[in-house]
Amino acid sequence: MSASSAPPVTDGRGGSNVVEQTPVPGFDLFRLKMRKEDCSTASIAAFENNYKSLVNGETGMIPEDAITPASGLPTYESTRGAAARLPGKGIAELLSQTAVVKLNGGLGTSMGLEKAKSLLPVRGNDTTFLDLIGRQVEHMRKQHGAPNLKFLLMNSFSTSDDTKEFFGGRFPQLQWTELMQNMSPKIDKATKTPAVFEENPKLEWCPPGHGDIYPALLGTGTLDRLLEDGVKYLFVSNSDNLGATLDLDLLAYFANESGAPFLMEVCERTESDKKGGHLAVSNATNGLILRESAQCPKEDEGSFQDVTKHRFFNTNNLWVNLVHLKATMSKHGGLLPLPTIFNEKTVDPRNKKTPKVYQLETAMGSAIACFDKAGAVCVPRTRFAPVKTCADLLVLRSDAYTTLPDSRVQLTPCVAKSPVVKLDDDHYKLVDKLDALVEAAPSLSACTKLTVQGPVRFVAGTTLKGSCRIVNHGADAVTLPPKTYVDCDIDLTASATATADNDAAVPSKARATGCFGCLFR
Repeated sequence: MSASSAPPVTDGRGGSNVVEQTPVPGFDLFRLKMRKEDCSTASIAAFENNYKSLVNGETGMIPEDAITPASGLPTYESTRGAAARLPGKGIAELLSQTAVVKLNGGLGTSMGLEKAKSLLPVRGNDTTFLDLIGRQVEHMRKQHGAPNLKFLLMNSFSTSDDTKEFFGGRFPQLQWTELMQNMSPKIDKATKTPAVFEENPKLEWCPPGHGDIYPALLGTGTLDRLLEDGVKYLFVSNSDNLGATLDLDLLAYFANESGAPFLMEVCERTESDKKGGHLAVSNATNGLILRESAQCPKEDEGSFQDVTKHRFFNTNNLWVNLVHLKATMSKHGGLLPLPTIFNEKTVDPRNKKTPKVYQLETAMGSAIACFDKAGAVCVPRTRFAPVKTCADLLVLRSDAYTTLPDSRVQLTPCVAKSPVVKLDDDHYKLVDKLDALVEAAPSLSACTKLTVQGPVRFVAGTTLKGSCRIVNHGADAVTLPPKTYVDCDIDLTASATATADNDAAVPSKARATGCFGCLFR
């Protein structure tokens, strides 16, 4: 189970850039285990730093009196025109100094997937996340005369083979580089030693979170190779966030105007975001930090969830200056001292009777605290459109979104805000169940809210406008008759044949104003 495709540790995998840390008592067994599996020196150093946090009893708590709300951030609108203001050869030269990295290690198990989540069809003609990403890279290279724009995918051992097969079949000419995510040992909770599970030794290991991108870049030699190729700027985002495209004005702003070594795209928090993490300013350093819910003391939860006080959350769209990244990692002995996330699980996650373990992770956005003069820019929600649930997927497959000629996916012009969709988890949580019940996505371009309870089948020719609620309390799926529904509350329970007529739809006083250009485009 190699941690990457780079040479073994005895040949200096990341070793020249990593300074030995003060030995942590009890870590020798982990170091030995990781070296046997050919883990890079950089990944071992990062895991040792996390292990030290565990044995030292660090909680990572950030109390309210230790921070100040972030404010006065530059806006997305203020970056417009930055590409046009570039000196010299302009955008082509800047793109030759840029690399795009997509995090592609997830399987989407919460949606019932067994392959890379990025291989899930999200638009018509079985177009997947990776189709759209690959076409975007090809378009950017061709449109701007920048064949040297680097494209990397950070894969895990679970997604590597499927991803290579996909690009070999659909994009055989596309140049890209695989950055392999490392693996970390699970820790026996009782003994703080490496977990042992002889029935399935693979379960003794776990992914270290997307904060692993930094030791992966260093340990595989990718960071040095990029710098040698003249690459200075990295744009990193999740592969399931189709809003996270390589925005040329943001790139030019980051590289030429911001003066920041690290730039985070943030969005304004709403009530639906109040339990998620937020951006803040550390009173100790006067620099930006992230505070996650697990880092908030119970007595400060009120302030944590006050979206008018702590206004911004991390989109996980990050811009990194590679020169500063290498210097900062060198300053800290070959690693970034990221806060550790402690996950308590069982060694076999499917068997709660197996021994309890710790899985240690880090988040890449928390690196904002490691860079002097790191910055953030407030972007619109259109740059944060991840697909985490089947409800998200249904909206993306509908006419609420459109695919542009350059393969970017955006809200259809007449749609001011993505509709809020709530689907019954008992019937729509998994992709195969969604596909079985939704033969064709309904038109949602004029829909503001859709709630579905029970097994309801959607077929072609169905249009939903305004706020719609559709219920079937029966056990068998019932087809919603294909027609236009406006601000309706429909109960299909009594009709096995679903012969709904005008009496089945109860319109409210407010009616949607349809956009015919979108409904019949």
